[in-house]
Amino acid sequence: MKEQDNPKSALHEKDGIPQPESFSVSAMAKVLTSRKVQPSAEELVKGILSGNISALSRAITLVESTNPSHLAKANDIISACLPHANQSVRIGITGVPGVGKSTFIEVFGKYLTGLGKKVAVLAVDPSSSISHGSILGDKTRMEELVKDPNAFIRPSASGETLGGVARKTRETIILCEAAGFDTIIIETVGVGQSETAVHSMVDFFLLLKIAGAGDELQGIKRGIMEMADAIVINKADGDNVAKAKLAKTEFNRALHLFPAKSSGWIPTVTTCSAYEKTGIDNVWQIISDYFALVKGNKYFEEKRQSQSQYWMMETINEQLKNHFYQHPEIAALLEQNKKAVEENQLSPFAAAMQLLAKYFK
Repeated sequence: MKEQDNPKSALHEKDGIPQPESFSVSAMAKVLTSRKVQPSAEELVKGILSGNISALSRAITLVESTNPSHLAKANDIISACLPHANQSVRIGITGVPGVGKSTFIEVFGKYLTGLGKKVAVLAVDPSSSISHGSILGDKTRMEELVKDPNAFIRPSASGETLGGVARKTRETIILCEAAGFDTIIIETVGVGQSETAVHSMVDFFLLLKIAGAGDELQGIKRGIMEMADAIVINKADGDNVAKAKLAKTEFNRALHLFPAKSSGWIPTVTTCSAYEKTGIDNVWQIISDYFALVKGNKYFEEKRQSQSQYWMMETINEQLKNHFYQHPEIAALLEQNKKAVEENQLSPFAAAMQLLAKYFK
């Protein structure tokens, strides 16, 4: 028999039991339907005030959204939560990459929840300047804290904001406070040069350092030292204990060279080992002493008021910038002027002035 007389080859599929569905069509339909139903601002606020983590997470997503249609709803949620906020202490933690921020925060957070506190960690993950993406892996690093019912971890991409602080971190703090979290920890990218943003939204600023990573004077030169309320030398364990003690002495001497703080607080240096979970109680004692001082001399309230004014001005600047770049006529002229500047037909200053003149016309 010729091959063409047999329509089936040796590799044909035999009839048999049909393969089951790779997923449930009915379940998928339910998921898609639930996603289309967006809770109202009132429902999210009610959930936040009752401590519902799902409602809190969805509200934070709205606040972080760059979609203009989400702005009004996010503002309504923030306004409704504002009267229930400002009942926490806000702690900023920064340090160079590799200093052990995530490990320290997990151990520190577990220590605080052990004291009966509710801890929210706003971990800011650096965004790539090339792909503009972020790994957002802080929950993976803090695997013990993430399972704690009295803790909430929210990683966010830094984007292009100053100091690597997510654009809406300030509003996220308000939502977390309204949800009942009494201790807010903000972990910054730790670039070491532009931490002004996080300093302007926290009550206590903690700088993590490590010993034996080069000349300690290089760390002392940084302006970030002036903002720190405490310096904690991490990884004071094993063969590094002696180096950590020496670094503590050097930093203590250096702090006396800086101007006195308006709060009346004298910055403190201590050592700890997040790996061995030692010295964590001493860190919290230092922070507690600070709050006892600034709440007693009214500096705490004064700083909060000053920060609110600062963020009002920052919001104005941000909205003006966004409105400028989203203006259709500006967008067209911007591309023309970019090309003219590249070809040396127009100076950068003149190109900018043309754009501003067009915008304010």
